[in-house]
Amino acid sequence: MNIETLLSQDFAVSSVDLEKANAYQKRANGRLEKILVNMGALSEETLPHLYCKLLQLPLVNLESLKEWNAPEWQEKVALSKMVEQSWYPLINEEGHWVIAVQDPLNFDIQQQLEFYQIDFSLQILDDETSGFLANHYQDADQQVADNELSTDEEERLKELATEAPTVNLLNSLIGKALKAGASDMHLEPYQEKYRIRFRIDGVLQDIEMLPAKMRLPIASRLKILSGMDIAEKRKPQDGKIEMKIASEEFDIRVSALPVNDGESIVMRFLRKEAIKYDMDVLGLSGDIRNLIEEDLKTTAGVILLTGPTGSGKTTSLYTFLNSINNSDVKIITLEDPVEYQLEGVNQVQVQSEIGFDFSAGLRSIVRQDPDVIMLGEIRDSETAQIAMQSALTGHLVFSTVHTNDAASAYTRLIDLGAEEFLLNAAITSVIAQRLARKLCQHCAAPHPDAAGVIEKYQLNDLAKQCGVDINLHVPQGCEHCNHSGYSGRIAIVEYLRCDDEIKKLPKDKHFPLVARETAKARGYRNLLEDGFYKAMIGTTSIEEVLRVAG
Repeated sequence: MNIETLLSQDFAVSSVDLEKANAYQKRANGRLEKILVNMGALSEETLPHLYCKLLQLPLVNLESLKEWNAPEWQEKVALSKMVEQSWYPLINEEGHWVIAVQDPLNFDIQQQLEFYQIDFSLQILDDETSGFLANHYQDADQQVADNELSTDEEERLKELATEAPTVNLLNSLIGKALKAGASDMHLEPYQEKYRIRFRIDGVLQDIEMLPAKMRLPIASRLKILSGMDIAEKRKPQDGKIEMKIASEEFDIRVSALPVNDGESIVMRFLRKEAIKYDMDVLGLSGDIRNLIEEDLKTTAGVILLTGPTGSGKTTSLYTFLNSINNSDVKIITLEDPVEYQLEGVNQVQVQSEIGFDFSAGLRSIVRQDPDVIMLGEIRDSETAQIAMQSALTGHLVFSTVHTNDAASAYTRLIDLGAEEFLLNAAITSVIAQRLARKLCQHCAAPHPDAAGVIEKYQLNDLAKQCGVDINLHVPQGCEHCNHSGYSGRIAIVEYLRCDDEIKKLPKDKHFPLVARETAKARGYRNLLEDGFYKAMIGTTSIEEVLRVAG
Protein backbone atom coordinates (compact mmCIF):
# COMPACT_ATOMS: atom_id res chain seq x y z
CA MET A 1 0.00 0.00 0.00
CA ASN A 2 1.46 3.40 -0.93
CA ILE A 3 1.54 6.32 1.49
CA GLU A 4 -1.29 8.28 -0.16
CA THR A 5 -3.70 5.35 0.04
CA LEU A 6 -2.68 4.74 3.65
CA LEU A 7 -3.17 8.40 4.57
CA SER A 8 -6.58 8.46 2.94
CA GLN A 9 -7.94 5.14 4.23
CA ASP A 10 -6.39 4.78 7.70
CA PHE A 11 -5.70 8.37 8.75
CA ALA A 12 -8.74 10.20 7.32
CA VAL A 13 -6.76 12.72 5.28
CA SER A 14 -9.14 14.26 2.74
CA SER A 15 -8.50 14.15 -0.98
CA VAL A 16 -8.49 17.97 -1.02
CA ASP A 17 -5.66 18.11 1.54
CA LEU A 18 -3.74 15.42 -0.35
CA GLU A 19 -4.03 17.40 -3.56
CA LYS A 20 -2.76 20.55 -1.85
CA ALA A 21 0.14 18.65 -0.27
CA ASN A 22 1.07 17.03 -3.59
CA ALA A 23 1.01 20.40 -5.33
CA TYR A 24 3.27 21.90 -2.68
CA GLN A 25 5.59 18.89 -2.85
CA LYS A 26 6.03 19.38 -6.60
CA ARG A 27 6.94 23.04 -6.09
CA ALA A 28 9.18 22.83 -3.03
CA ASN A 29 9.97 19.12 -2.51
CA GLY A 30 9.68 17.74 1.01
CA ARG A 31 7.99 14.64 2.42
CA LEU A 32 4.26 14.28 1.94
CA GLU A 33 3.45 13.39 5.55
CA LYS A 34 5.55 16.29 6.89
CA ILE A 35 3.80 18.73 4.56
CA LEU A 36 0.42 17.49 5.79
CA VAL A 37 1.53 18.00 9.42
CA ASN A 38 2.60 21.58 8.65
CA MET A 39 -0.75 22.17 6.94
CA GLY A 40 -2.55 20.97 10.08
CA ALA A 41 -4.26 18.18 8.12
CA LEU A 42 -2.40 15.40 9.96
CA SER A 43 -1.50 15.19 13.64
CA GLU A 44 2.20 14.76 14.39
CA GLU A 45 1.23 12.17 17.02
CA THR A 46 0.01 9.83 14.26
CA LEU A 47 3.31 9.74 12.36
CA PRO A 48 4.76 6.77 14.33
CA HIS A 49 1.65 4.70 13.55
CA LEU A 50 1.83 5.78 9.91
CA TYR A 51 5.44 4.59 9.65
CA CYS A 52 4.61 1.31 11.38
CA LYS A 53 1.90 0.52 8.84
CA LEU A 54 3.81 1.86 5.86
CA LEU A 55 7.06 -0.02 6.56
CA GLN A 56 5.63 -2.95 8.56
CA LEU A 57 7.81 -2.12 11.57
CA PRO A 58 6.97 -2.64 15.27
CA LEU A 59 6.35 0.23 17.71
CA VAL A 60 8.64 0.38 20.75
CA ASN A 61 6.68 -0.27 23.95
CA LEU A 62 7.66 2.17 26.71
CA GLU A 63 6.70 -0.39 29.38
CA SER A 64 9.36 -2.77 28.05
CA LEU A 65 12.08 -0.18 28.78
CA LYS A 66 11.55 -0.04 32.54
CA GLU A 67 14.39 -2.49 33.21
CA TRP A 68 16.35 -1.43 30.11
CA ASN A 69 19.97 -0.27 30.13
CA ALA A 70 21.58 1.50 27.18
CA PRO A 71 23.98 -0.84 25.33
CA GLU A 72 27.56 0.28 24.69
CA TRP A 73 27.87 1.59 21.13
CA GLN A 74 31.32 0.93 19.60
CA GLU A 75 30.51 1.19 15.92
CA LYS A 76 32.17 3.57 13.43
CA VAL A 77 29.11 5.80 13.00
CA ALA A 78 29.27 8.52 15.68
CA LEU A 79 26.68 7.98 18.41
CA SER A 80 26.23 11.76 18.83
CA LYS A 81 25.26 12.08 15.15
CA MET A 82 22.68 9.30 15.51
CA VAL A 83 21.19 10.82 18.67
CA GLU A 84 20.91 14.22 16.95
CA GLN A 85 18.63 12.53 14.40
CA SER A 86 16.66 10.61 17.09
CA TRP A 87 18.20 7.23 16.22
CA TYR A 88 18.80 5.37 19.50
CA PRO A 89 20.62 2.00 19.82
CA LEU A 90 18.19 -0.15 21.77
CA ILE A 91 19.51 -3.72 21.89
CA ASN A 92 22.63 -5.55 20.70
CA GLU A 93 21.89 -9.22 20.05
CA GLU A 94 25.14 -10.95 19.07
CA GLY A 95 26.21 -8.18 16.74
CA HIS A 96 22.71 -7.38 15.42
CA TRP A 97 21.55 -3.93 16.50
CA VAL A 98 17.93 -3.06 17.12
CA ILE A 99 17.72 0.71 16.66
CA ALA A 100 14.75 2.79 17.80
CA VAL A 101 13.96 5.64 15.43
CA GLN A 102 11.42 8.42 15.25
CA ASP A 103 11.93 8.99 11.53
CA PRO A 104 12.75 5.74 9.69
CA LEU A 105 12.87 7.61 6.37
CA ASN A 106 16.07 9.43 7.40
CA PHE A 107 18.26 7.76 4.80
CA ASP A 108 21.39 9.73 5.75
CA ILE A 109 21.98 7.71 8.95
CA GLN A 110 20.72 4.53 7.32
CA GLN A 111 23.21 4.82 4.47
CA GLN A 112 26.09 5.35 6.91
CA LEU A 113 25.14 2.25 8.88
CA GLU A 114 24.96 0.24 5.66
CA PHE A 115 28.28 1.69 4.41
CA TYR A 116 30.06 0.38 7.51
CA GLN A 117 28.17 -2.93 7.16
CA ILE A 118 26.50 -2.62 10.53
CA ASP A 119 23.77 -5.25 10.90
CA PHE A 120 20.63 -3.54 12.14
CA SER A 121 16.85 -3.49 12.15
CA LEU A 122 14.48 -0.67 13.10
CA GLN A 123 11.64 -0.12 15.54
CA ILE A 124 9.46 2.99 15.60
CA LEU A 125 9.27 5.52 18.47
CA ASP A 126 6.41 7.71 19.52
CA ASP A 127 7.15 11.12 21.10
CA GLU A 128 6.88 9.89 24.70
CA THR A 129 9.28 6.97 24.23
CA SER A 130 11.63 9.16 22.21
CA GLY A 131 11.79 11.60 25.13
CA PHE A 132 12.57 8.72 27.51
CA LEU A 133 15.45 7.53 25.34
CA ALA A 134 16.70 11.07 24.78
CA ASN A 135 17.23 11.42 28.53
CA HIS A 136 19.52 8.38 28.52
CA TYR A 137 21.55 9.45 25.52
CA GLN A 138 21.86 13.16 26.26
CA ASP A 139 25.59 13.80 26.85
CA ALA A 140 26.50 15.12 30.28
CA ASP A 141 28.79 17.75 28.77
CA GLN A 142 25.77 19.42 27.18
CA GLN A 143 24.94 21.12 30.48
CA VAL A 144 25.87 24.80 30.39
CA ALA A 145 26.82 26.88 33.42
CA ASP A 146 23.96 28.79 35.01
CA ASN A 147 25.89 32.05 35.29
CA GLU A 148 26.15 34.80 32.70
CA LEU A 149 26.67 33.42 29.20
CA SER A 150 29.56 34.14 26.88
CA THR A 151 28.95 34.43 23.13
CA ASP A 152 30.24 30.89 22.59
CA GLU A 153 28.02 29.53 25.37
CA GLU A 154 25.00 31.33 23.93
CA GLU A 155 25.67 29.78 20.53
CA ARG A 156 26.02 26.38 22.18
CA LEU A 157 22.67 26.87 23.91
CA LYS A 158 21.06 27.69 20.58
CA GLU A 159 22.53 24.48 19.17
CA LEU A 160 21.20 22.45 22.09
CA ALA A 161 17.77 24.04 21.69
CA THR A 162 17.51 22.91 18.07
CA GLU A 163 18.89 19.39 18.49
CA ALA A 164 16.50 16.51 17.99
CA PRO A 165 16.43 15.20 21.62
CA THR A 166 15.38 18.62 22.94
CA VAL A 167 12.86 19.25 20.15
CA ASN A 168 11.32 15.78 20.45
CA LEU A 169 11.12 15.89 24.23
CA LEU A 170 9.41 19.30 24.28
CA ASN A 171 7.00 18.28 21.51
CA SER A 172 6.19 15.13 23.48
CA LEU A 173 5.45 17.13 26.65
CA ILE A 174 3.22 19.61 24.80
CA GLY A 175 1.36 16.79 23.07
CA LYS A 176 0.85 14.98 26.35
CA ALA A 177 -0.41 18.18 28.04
CA LEU A 178 -2.93 18.87 25.29
CA LYS A 179 -4.13 15.28 25.27
CA ALA A 180 -4.66 15.43 29.05
CA GLY A 181 -6.65 18.67 28.72
CA ALA A 182 -4.12 20.65 30.79
CA SER A 183 -4.54 24.41 31.04
CA ASP A 184 -0.92 24.98 32.09
CA MET A 185 2.41 23.17 32.08
CA HIS A 186 4.96 24.00 34.78
CA LEU A 187 8.69 23.26 34.31
CA GLU A 188 10.58 23.78 37.57
CA PRO A 189 14.04 23.04 39.02
CA TYR A 190 13.35 20.69 41.91
CA GLN A 191 15.79 18.66 44.05
CA GLU A 192 18.45 18.48 41.31
CA LYS A 193 15.81 17.38 38.80
CA TYR A 194 13.55 19.15 36.33
CA ARG A 195 9.98 18.66 37.50
CA ILE A 196 7.15 18.71 34.95
CA ARG A 197 3.64 19.36 36.25
CA PHE A 198 0.32 19.82 34.45
CA ARG A 199 -2.62 21.81 35.81
CA ILE A 200 -5.69 19.74 34.97
CA ASP A 201 -9.12 20.98 36.07
CA GLY A 202 -7.40 23.54 38.30
CA VAL A 203 -5.20 21.06 40.18
CA LEU A 204 -1.46 20.58 39.61
CA GLN A 205 -0.34 17.01 38.96
CA ASP A 206 3.23 15.68 38.87
CA ILE A 207 3.88 14.19 35.44
CA GLU A 208 7.58 13.59 35.03
CA MET A 209 11.02 14.17 36.56
CA LEU A 210 13.64 14.97 33.91
CA PRO A 211 17.40 15.04 34.48
CA ALA A 212 18.70 18.47 35.48
CA LYS A 213 20.86 18.55 32.33
CA MET A 214 17.68 18.94 30.24
CA ARG A 215 16.78 22.18 32.01
CA LEU A 216 18.80 24.63 29.93
CA PRO A 217 18.17 23.03 26.51
CA ILE A 218 14.38 22.98 27.07
CA ALA A 219 14.30 26.48 28.58
CA SER A 220 16.40 27.77 25.69
CA ARG A 221 14.11 26.20 23.10
CA LEU A 222 11.03 27.73 24.73
CA LYS A 223 12.71 31.14 24.82
CA ILE A 224 13.59 30.93 21.13
CA LEU A 225 10.06 29.83 20.17
CA SER A 226 8.38 32.51 22.29
CA GLY A 227 10.65 35.39 21.27
CA MET A 228 12.46 35.84 24.59
CA ASP A 229 16.13 36.70 25.14
CA ILE A 230 17.91 33.36 25.36
CA ALA A 231 20.85 34.84 27.31
CA GLU A 232 18.73 36.62 29.94
CA LYS A 233 18.27 34.54 33.09
CA ARG A 234 18.32 37.22 35.79
CA LYS A 235 14.93 38.87 35.26
CA PRO A 236 11.40 37.64 34.42
CA GLN A 237 10.38 37.37 30.78
CA ASP A 238 7.11 36.75 28.93
CA GLY A 239 6.52 35.44 25.44
CA LYS A 240 3.99 33.84 23.15
CA ILE A 241 4.00 30.82 20.82
CA GLU A 242 1.37 30.29 18.11
CA MET A 243 0.80 26.70 17.04
CA LYS A 244 -1.49 24.60 14.89
CA ILE A 245 -1.90 20.92 15.64
CA ALA A 246 -4.34 18.68 13.76
CA SER A 247 -6.23 21.69 12.35
CA GLU A 248 -6.67 23.24 15.83
CA GLU A 249 -5.11 26.64 16.42
CA PHE A 250 -3.95 27.66 19.86
CA ASP A 251 -1.60 30.08 21.60
CA ILE A 252 0.88 29.28 24.34
CA ARG A 253 1.68 32.09 26.78
CA VAL A 254 5.15 31.47 28.22
CA SER A 255 6.43 33.01 31.45
CA ALA A 256 10.01 32.60 32.73
CA LEU A 257 10.82 33.50 36.34
CA PRO A 258 14.31 33.33 37.92
CA VAL A 259 14.29 31.12 41.03
CA ASN A 260 17.00 29.94 43.38
CA ASP A 261 18.11 26.94 41.28
CA GLY A 262 17.51 28.32 37.78
CA GLU A 263 14.31 29.37 36.03
CA SER A 264 10.72 28.30 36.55
CA ILE A 265 8.82 28.30 33.28
CA VAL A 266 5.04 28.17 32.97
CA MET A 267 3.26 27.55 29.68
CA ARG A 268 -0.43 28.46 29.52
CA PHE A 269 -2.40 26.82 26.72
CA LEU A 270 -5.10 28.98 25.13
CA ARG A 271 -7.16 26.81 22.80
CA LYS A 272 -9.19 29.09 20.59
CA GLU A 273 -11.90 26.53 19.83
CA ALA A 274 -11.94 24.75 23.17
CA ILE A 275 -14.14 27.11 25.19
CA LYS A 276 -17.83 27.62 24.57
CA TYR A 277 -19.14 30.89 25.98
CA ASP A 278 -22.57 29.53 26.84
CA MET A 279 -24.55 29.98 30.07
CA ASP A 280 -25.28 26.24 30.08
CA VAL A 281 -21.55 25.45 30.18
CA LEU A 282 -21.01 27.62 33.29
CA GLY A 283 -23.35 25.35 35.22
CA LEU A 284 -25.15 28.12 37.10
CA SER A 285 -28.07 27.02 39.23
CA GLY A 286 -31.45 28.13 37.90
CA ASP A 287 -32.21 30.81 40.50
CA ILE A 288 -28.81 32.52 40.18
CA ARG A 289 -28.89 32.30 36.40
CA ASN A 290 -32.28 34.07 36.35
CA LEU A 291 -30.94 36.88 38.54
CA ILE A 292 -27.86 37.37 36.34
CA GLU A 293 -29.94 37.36 33.16
CA GLU A 294 -32.10 40.10 34.67
CA ASP A 295 -28.94 42.17 35.29
CA LEU A 296 -27.76 41.62 31.71
CA LYS A 297 -30.96 43.21 30.41
CA THR A 298 -30.16 46.52 32.09
CA THR A 299 -28.67 49.28 29.95
CA ALA A 300 -26.40 50.85 32.58
CA GLY A 301 -24.59 49.85 35.74
CA VAL A 302 -21.57 47.88 36.89
CA ILE A 303 -21.55 44.08 37.16
CA LEU A 304 -18.52 42.89 39.11
CA LEU A 305 -16.98 39.43 39.32
CA THR A 306 -14.73 38.60 42.25
CA GLY A 307 -12.44 35.73 43.04
CA PRO A 308 -8.79 34.67 43.04
CA THR A 309 -6.67 34.11 39.93
CA GLY A 310 -7.84 31.03 38.04
CA SER A 311 -11.41 31.11 39.32
CA GLY A 312 -12.92 31.52 35.85
CA LYS A 313 -13.81 35.22 36.08
CA THR A 314 -12.73 36.03 32.51
CA THR A 315 -14.60 33.05 31.08
CA SER A 316 -17.77 34.13 32.91
CA LEU A 317 -17.37 37.71 31.67
CA TYR A 318 -16.93 36.49 28.08
CA THR A 319 -20.04 34.34 28.51
CA PHE A 320 -22.08 37.32 29.74
CA LEU A 321 -20.82 39.47 26.84
CA ASN A 322 -21.59 36.71 24.36
CA SER A 323 -25.18 36.46 25.61
CA ILE A 324 -25.85 40.17 24.86
CA ASN A 325 -23.66 40.43 21.76
CA ASN A 326 -25.68 41.40 18.69
CA SER A 327 -25.57 43.88 15.83
CA ASP A 328 -27.45 46.55 17.85
CA VAL A 329 -24.82 46.73 20.60
CA LYS A 330 -21.26 48.07 20.48
CA ILE A 331 -19.02 46.20 22.92
CA ILE A 332 -15.42 47.22 23.71
CA THR A 333 -13.15 45.28 26.05
CA LEU A 334 -9.89 46.37 27.66
CA GLU A 335 -7.78 43.35 28.65
CA ASP A 336 -4.30 42.37 29.78
CA PRO A 337 -3.80 40.20 27.84
CA VAL A 338 -6.48 39.53 25.21
CA GLU A 339 -6.73 35.77 25.60
CA TYR A 340 -9.58 34.77 23.29
CA GLN A 341 -11.12 36.54 20.31
CA LEU A 342 -14.85 37.20 20.54
CA GLU A 343 -16.61 37.63 17.22
CA GLY A 344 -18.14 41.08 16.79
CA VAL A 345 -16.44 42.53 19.88
CA ASN A 346 -13.77 45.26 19.81
CA GLN A 347 -11.00 43.93 22.05
CA VAL A 348 -8.16 46.20 23.16
CA GLN A 349 -4.81 45.07 24.57
CA VAL A 350 -3.32 47.03 27.50
CA GLN A 351 0.31 48.06 26.93
CA SER A 352 1.62 49.42 30.21
CA GLU A 353 5.17 49.83 28.90
CA ILE A 354 4.03 52.72 26.67
CA GLY A 355 1.69 54.24 29.24
CA PHE A 356 -1.47 52.66 27.81
CA ASP A 357 -2.76 51.13 31.05
CA PHE A 358 -6.33 50.41 32.18
CA SER A 359 -7.08 53.99 33.21
CA ALA A 360 -5.67 55.51 29.99
CA GLY A 361 -7.42 52.88 27.89
CA LEU A 362 -10.73 53.42 29.64
CA ARG A 363 -10.57 57.17 29.03
CA SER A 364 -10.15 56.44 25.31
CA ILE A 365 -12.85 53.79 25.21
CA VAL A 366 -15.61 56.03 26.55
CA ARG A 367 -14.98 58.40 23.60
CA GLN A 368 -15.77 55.52 21.20
CA ASP A 369 -19.50 55.61 22.05
CA PRO A 370 -19.77 52.01 23.34
CA ASP A 371 -22.93 50.50 24.81
CA VAL A 372 -21.05 47.89 26.83
CA ILE A 373 -17.55 48.07 28.32
CA MET A 374 -15.57 45.19 29.77
CA LEU A 375 -12.48 45.91 31.90
CA GLY A 376 -10.19 42.99 32.61
CA GLU A 377 -9.58 44.22 36.15
CA ILE A 378 -10.02 47.30 38.35
CA ARG A 379 -6.53 47.84 39.78
CA ASP A 380 -6.33 51.48 40.83
CA SER A 381 -8.32 54.49 41.99
CA GLU A 382 -8.53 56.19 38.60
CA THR A 383 -9.80 53.08 36.81
CA ALA A 384 -12.40 52.55 39.55
CA GLN A 385 -13.64 56.14 39.35
CA ILE A 386 -13.90 56.16 35.54
CA ALA A 387 -15.65 52.77 35.53
CA MET A 388 -18.29 53.97 38.01
CA GLN A 389 -18.78 57.26 36.18
CA SER A 390 -19.15 55.39 32.86
CA ALA A 391 -21.99 53.38 34.35
CA LEU A 392 -23.70 56.58 35.49
CA THR A 393 -23.51 58.02 31.96
CA GLY A 394 -25.41 55.14 30.38
CA HIS A 395 -22.89 52.31 29.89
CA LEU A 396 -23.16 48.72 31.05
CA VAL A 397 -19.76 47.95 32.57
CA PHE A 398 -18.31 44.53 33.41
CA SER A 399 -15.14 44.09 35.43
CA THR A 400 -13.33 42.04 38.08
CA VAL A 401 -11.72 42.64 41.45
CA HIS A 402 -9.73 40.27 43.65
CA THR A 403 -11.74 39.59 46.83
CA ASN A 404 -12.81 36.47 48.70
CA ASP A 405 -16.56 37.07 48.58
CA ALA A 406 -19.11 39.33 46.92
CA ALA A 407 -19.66 41.85 49.72
CA SER A 408 -15.91 42.51 50.13
CA ALA A 409 -15.84 44.03 46.63
CA TYR A 410 -17.16 47.28 48.15
CA THR A 411 -14.40 47.30 50.77
CA ARG A 412 -11.75 46.65 48.12
CA LEU A 413 -12.96 49.45 45.85
CA ILE A 414 -13.11 51.93 48.73
CA ASP A 415 -9.54 50.92 49.67
CA LEU A 416 -8.56 51.74 46.08
CA GLY A 417 -10.01 55.23 46.51
CA ALA A 418 -13.48 54.95 44.96
CA GLU A 419 -16.07 57.12 46.66
CA GLU A 420 -18.94 55.41 48.48
CA PHE A 421 -21.70 57.44 46.81
CA LEU A 422 -20.35 56.45 43.37
CA LEU A 423 -20.38 52.76 44.29
CA ASN A 424 -23.93 52.99 45.61
CA ALA A 425 -25.10 54.70 42.45
CA ALA A 426 -23.27 52.53 39.93
CA ILE A 427 -23.00 48.89 41.06
CA THR A 428 -25.83 46.62 39.91
CA SER A 429 -24.58 43.30 41.28
CA VAL A 430 -21.49 41.49 42.52
CA ILE A 431 -20.82 37.84 41.74
CA ALA A 432 -18.16 35.87 43.63
CA GLN A 433 -16.99 32.73 41.88
CA ARG A 434 -14.88 29.62 42.34
CA LEU A 435 -14.38 26.62 40.06
CA ALA A 436 -14.99 23.13 41.43
CA ARG A 437 -14.16 19.93 39.61
CA LYS A 438 -17.12 17.94 38.36
CA LEU A 439 -17.42 14.29 39.29
CA CYS A 440 -16.71 11.87 36.47
CA GLN A 441 -20.10 10.54 35.41
CA HIS A 442 -18.58 7.18 34.46
CA CYS A 443 -17.18 6.22 37.87
CA ALA A 444 -18.74 8.41 40.61
CA ALA A 445 -20.13 6.24 43.41
CA PRO A 446 -22.70 6.93 46.17
CA HIS A 447 -21.13 8.42 49.30
CA PRO A 448 -20.41 5.60 51.80
CA ASP A 449 -21.22 7.84 54.79
CA ALA A 450 -23.90 10.09 53.33
CA ALA A 451 -25.91 10.19 56.58
CA GLY A 452 -22.90 11.34 58.61
CA VAL A 453 -22.02 14.07 56.09
CA ILE A 454 -25.64 15.29 55.92
CA GLU A 455 -25.74 15.62 59.69
CA LYS A 456 -22.27 17.23 59.96
CA TYR A 457 -22.99 19.97 57.45
CA GLN A 458 -26.76 20.27 58.18
CA LEU A 459 -27.64 19.62 54.56
CA ASN A 460 -31.30 18.74 55.17
CA ASP A 461 -32.25 22.39 55.80
CA LEU A 462 -30.37 23.55 52.67
CA ALA A 463 -32.00 20.79 50.60
CA LYS A 464 -35.46 21.95 51.69
CA GLN A 465 -34.58 25.56 50.90
CA CYS A 466 -33.35 24.57 47.42
CA GLY A 467 -36.13 22.04 46.81
CA VAL A 468 -33.82 19.14 45.92
CA ASP A 469 -33.21 15.59 47.08
CA ILE A 470 -29.79 14.83 48.56
CA ASN A 471 -27.72 12.60 46.27
CA LEU A 472 -24.11 12.68 47.51
CA HIS A 473 -21.38 10.97 45.51
CA VAL A 474 -17.61 10.48 45.82
CA PRO A 475 -14.89 10.20 43.15
CA GLN A 476 -13.55 6.77 42.22
CA GLY A 477 -11.31 7.09 39.15
CA CYS A 478 -11.37 5.37 35.76
CA GLU A 479 -9.80 5.58 32.31
CA HIS A 480 -12.29 8.30 31.29
CA CYS A 481 -11.01 10.76 33.94
CA ASN A 482 -7.36 9.73 34.01
CA HIS A 483 -8.12 7.99 37.33
CA SER A 484 -8.71 11.29 39.13
CA GLY A 485 -12.44 10.82 39.68
CA TYR A 486 -13.15 14.24 38.18
CA SER A 487 -13.70 15.54 34.66
CA GLY A 488 -14.29 19.21 33.83
CA ARG A 489 -15.22 22.06 36.16
CA ILE A 490 -18.32 23.95 37.20
CA ALA A 491 -18.85 27.41 38.69
CA ILE A 492 -19.73 27.82 42.37
CA VAL A 493 -21.28 31.25 42.75
CA GLU A 494 -22.30 33.74 45.44
CA TYR A 495 -24.65 36.43 44.13
CA LEU A 496 -25.30 39.83 45.71
CA ARG A 497 -28.00 42.11 44.22
CA CYS A 498 -27.05 45.70 45.05
CA ASP A 499 -30.54 47.09 45.57
CA ASP A 500 -31.75 49.94 47.76
CA GLU A 501 -31.37 47.95 50.98
CA ILE A 502 -27.72 47.18 50.27
CA LYS A 503 -27.05 50.76 49.14
CA LYS A 504 -28.39 52.14 52.43
CA LEU A 505 -25.93 50.10 54.49
CA PRO A 506 -22.82 52.07 55.58
CA LYS A 507 -19.74 50.77 53.74
CA ASP A 508 -17.60 50.48 56.86
CA LYS A 509 -15.66 47.52 58.26
CA HIS A 510 -18.93 45.84 59.32
CA PHE A 511 -20.47 46.01 55.83
CA PRO A 512 -19.36 42.57 54.54
CA LEU A 513 -20.90 40.80 57.56
CA VAL A 514 -24.14 42.79 57.46
CA ALA A 515 -24.45 42.38 53.67
CA ARG A 516 -24.00 38.60 53.97
CA GLU A 517 -26.72 38.45 56.62
CA THR A 518 -29.01 40.55 54.40
CA ALA A 519 -28.38 38.26 51.41
CA LYS A 520 -29.03 35.18 53.54
CA ALA A 521 -32.35 36.63 54.71
CA ARG A 522 -33.36 36.96 51.05
CA GLY A 523 -32.59 33.29 50.44
CA TYR A 524 -29.35 33.84 48.54
CA ARG A 525 -26.67 31.18 49.05
CA ASN A 526 -23.05 31.95 49.89
CA LEU A 527 -20.17 30.21 48.11
CA LEU A 528 -20.06 27.25 50.46
CA GLU A 529 -23.83 26.73 50.33
CA ASP A 530 -23.90 26.92 46.52
CA GLY A 531 -21.11 24.34 46.52
CA PHE A 532 -23.09 22.10 48.86
CA TYR A 533 -26.09 22.51 46.53
CA LYS A 534 -23.97 21.29 43.59
CA ALA A 535 -22.77 18.36 45.73
CA MET A 536 -26.32 17.45 46.80
CA ILE A 537 -27.44 17.11 43.18
CA GLY A 538 -24.41 14.90 42.41
CA THR A 539 -22.45 17.33 40.24
CA THR A 540 -19.39 17.53 42.51
CA SER A 541 -18.27 16.11 45.84
CA ILE A 542 -18.40 17.54 49.35
CA GLU A 543 -14.60 17.20 49.59
CA GLU A 544 -14.10 19.26 46.42
CA VAL A 545 -16.47 21.98 47.66
CA LEU A 546 -14.56 22.24 50.93
CA ARG A 547 -11.29 22.44 48.99
CA VAL A 548 -12.32 25.44 46.89
CA ALA A 549 -14.85 27.23 49.12
CA GLY A 550 -14.44 25.89 52.65
